[in-house]
Amino acid sequence: MILIYLLSILLAGAFLAWISGNLSQVLPRVISLMTLIIDLILLILQLPQFASSTTKWLIDLHFNWIPQFGIGIHFALDGLSLVMLLLTFFLGIISVLISWKEINSKVGFFHFNLLLILAGIVGVFLSLDLFLFYFFWELMLVPMYFLIGIWGHENRTKAAYKFFLYTQASGLLMFLSILALYFVHGNSTGTYTFDYIQLLGTQMSASTGILIMSGFLAAFLVKLPVVPLHNWLPDAHSEAPTAGSLILAALLLKTGAYGLLRFIVPLFPTASSSFAPIGMALGVIGILYGAKLAFAQTDLKRLIAYTSVSHMGFVILGVFSFNELAYQGVVMQMIAHGISTGALFIMAGQLSERIHTREIQKMGGLWEKAPFMGAIGLIFSMASLGLPGLGNFIAELLILIGAFKANILMSVLACLGLIAATLYSLRILQKVFFGKKNTDWAMNDLSLREKTVSVSLVIIIVGLGLFPQPVIDIAKPALLKTLDIHNEKMVVKSEGDKNENHLKSNLFLYK
Repeated sequence: MILIYLLSILLAGAFLAWISGNLSQVLPRVISLMTLIIDLILLILQLPQFASSTTKWLIDLHFNWIPQFGIGIHFALDGLSLVMLLLTFFLGIISVLISWKEINSKVGFFHFNLLLILAGIVGVFLSLDLFLFYFFWELMLVPMYFLIGIWGHENRTKAAYKFFLYTQASGLLMFLSILALYFVHGNSTGTYTFDYIQLLGTQMSASTGILIMSGFLAAFLVKLPVVPLHNWLPDAHSEAPTAGSLILAALLLKTGAYGLLRFIVPLFPTASSSFAPIGMALGVIGILYGAKLAFAQTDLKRLIAYTSVSHMGFVILGVFSFNELAYQGVVMQMIAHGISTGALFIMAGQLSERIHTREIQKMGGLWEKAPFMGAIGLIFSMASLGLPGLGNFIAELLILIGAFKANILMSVLACLGLIAATLYSLRILQKVFFGKKNTDWAMNDLSLREKTVSVSLVIIIVGLGLFPQPVIDIAKPALLKTLDIHNEKMVVKSEGDKNENHLKSNLFLYK
């Protein structure tokens, strides 16, 4: 029942924080912080049990909910979802700490929405019933809309609407695909179910598979996002409060990557293999186009937002390479990007709070005023460009090696993204902390609370760069199982095609 506890604690904490907002502004913050710390401790306490487990699903909870429609409560935890949950709870704690003094209006409702978003993300990482998965997928949408629309900056209403329309429209397409898969499986087997495990063996024609997969792809590619479906992201990031930008970049985007690994590859092996050349091309386009636009930005938050588009291009490239090294790189990229880009958004929020602007043309020479912040900015800018010894380097190296095995041209083109990342990362340092001092800002360096947050993120990103193996070992069984399911179905299809061609050849000779 640990999985139910994790969700229940988040939901209870959300409502308690909302109610306590009428009594005090501090109480909702404390409740949110304690809620996330308890969940993180509960999960960490299970790690020894997970380390000794030899089963694919470390925890599997399944019981009927609406049996007449084949809907059940099915939560399961494997190595992939485990590392994503650890990232979620850790960054949830960070998001509460960084909003401690930034959010001063409707504090209770803010923390209600914050915890509700995290509950939706946790539900997405745990759900193995597609109806339940869609419920949690949509649960993330509304509170993030409020987070941007109420506590955002000047153009927050437009950004919130754009975020809502993009994600809601693509989510509805996914729901139509879930229903189509439900009926296709029911017609072929006589069992109508939304259960992921049973749907894995669904037989369908190639055209049907591509059509149904397209709905899932729409939702996952918009959430990542992938060029040209990325237009909502820069606006949402630039207008969201700091905690909203952190959750959006570090966690919400990762639900799209998780969906590709968990659902697209195993459920649609033939269709995903057919889509692979397009998927890898979209990944490379995202890497290069996102880097180009990042270099052209003068708004610091928009610049960091476009770096996310570029980094998520590596995820798409790795997913459609269909090999173990690339998948290990995808998992590392999901975690390392969450830490490094989240830290850059936190830095942008700290700067905006002190000097009340995000225009990098008005900055310059800030290292003199805030050397500790400058050192943190230096570390995470280096992480963003893939400096060896930091987590992003391991992630991108594994993806590029895996992609090289699948498509040499795409891998070579993607390497140009590393050069582009160097340009926009060094531009951040030059324009913000070094170079000409455009304005003599009166500002303080980081406070103790802010230093604690920044140092914890530095420890994680350096740990991922120097000791990546524990993360890879935890996720490896789940990744291998995903590849095994995909490859097994592709082998069956290949043998079926050979038998069909052999039969046609015999008929031709007979005639």
